[in-house]
Amino acid sequence: MIAFFDASALIYLIEGKEPFAAKVRKELAVLARKHSTLGAAVSRLTWLECRVGPMKVGDMETLAAFDAFFARPDLVWVELTRDVVELAAVIRVKQGLRTPDALQAACCLQLGAAHIFLSGDSAFKRVAGLNGRILCA
Repeated sequence: MIAFFDASALIYLIEGKEPFAAKVRKELAVLARKHSTLGAAVSRLTWLECRVGPMKVGDMETLAAFDAFFARPDLVWVELTRDVVELAAVIRVKQGLRTPDALQAACCLQLGAAHIFLSGDSAFKRVAGLNGRILCA
């Protein structure tokens, strides 16, 4: 099983925004108990979105915390390939998601059925086949 981090979930976790950070930690603990080989995955879009905020305000400490997460040797990177972009277009048309959200969903779906999509955005509930855990409610 692999946990795919949408930018919102990773921002909650790294920046410690409560009560959402606690929800992400709790969900990860539950998943780790169920799946001893739980992995983590992100897209390049997650990388971009997580780094923009700290860069804008010159928060080098938070930027370093994100970069440490992204430097994990076991982290799986899902690239924005042609197949991902084509699937994102279909998701965008059928589900009405914004382009960045459709790209995130399409990236996660590349991981196959053994994934959990962690996000703070309930719009992802509309995507068929996306095993989402919405952590904002």
